[in-house]
Amino acid sequence: MKSKPWLFYALITTSFWGVWGALITITEKAGFPATLGYTVWSLTMILPALVALKLVNWKLDYDKKSILWGAIIGFTGAGGQMILFTKALSLGPAYLIFPIISLSPVVTILLSKFLLNEKASKLGWIGIFLALAAIPLLSYADPSQSASQGNLWLIFALLVFFGWGVQGYFMRFANQTMKAESIFFYMMVTGILLAPIALFLTDFSQPINWGFEGPYLAYLIQTLNSVGALCIVYAFRYGKAIIVSPMTNAVAPIITVVLSLILYQKVPHYIIVMGIVLAIIAAFLMALEDDSESVDRSLMP
Repeated sequence: MKSKPWLFYALITTSFWGVWGALITITEKAGFPATLGYTVWSLTMILPALVALKLVNWKLDYDKKSILWGAIIGFTGAGGQMILFTKALSLGPAYLIFPIISLSPVVTILLSKFLLNEKASKLGWIGIFLALAAIPLLSYADPSQSASQGNLWLIFALLVFFGWGVQGYFMRFANQTMKAESIFFYMMVTGILLAPIALFLTDFSQPINWGFEGPYLAYLIQTLNSVGALCIVYAFRYGKAIIVSPMTNAVAPIITVVLSLILYQKVPHYIIVMGIVLAIIAAFLMALEDDSESVDRSLMP
């Protein structure tokens, strides 16, 4: 690990994000509203952001362009998190939602292709076509389930998918002129700025679990996400994006899917299994395409 620090950070991100995806709904089922879960998540971003800035001697990029890119990246990312917390995961299972979200590079690649006229490789296009094939398979609903329920979770999952894809597109600009620590800082700030909306949406008239399985367990679970996000910054800094990105984009959803199926003891329909496999392969291929040329150099301070 000393000779390969990127591997250490990449393994932390992959394992933390994979476990986080599987555990994220536990506190809501225990009586702690998802809206408050989002609020707790925004607070877990503070310590990693401060640690990141400390490592660069508190040199924050605060020119107008950096603030603009940071705000766009932060709000698209945090907005996706809010939809994920408050809507998507309350309507659909994590083992379906996270494979769909992992396909967000589809949006990044297509926006870059049509707005920036960037060329996509064969691997990128194959990944896009596999992703488009995977989404209807993942949205397959058993006849015993209501169609409206299936459609609702898919709609919210696609909103997160689109938001995080747009976030990735704007990161292509920001990473050219900003330090990664500054981007992470603005992600933290925007996440907190959206927290009052989550509080406003909370129904405090309903019983809320304020015990360990409420805010305290939520903080531990959401810390997996924020620490993983910080570690990926350093995984990209010390390693090659063409290796780091596929590992985090494709392997983390696998961990989430496997743990979710074990925890909730549900075997999905074979059509859904096909969709999960296609989604993971697509995420791997698109990660190779989307990050091999830009992220590796862009995260350098």
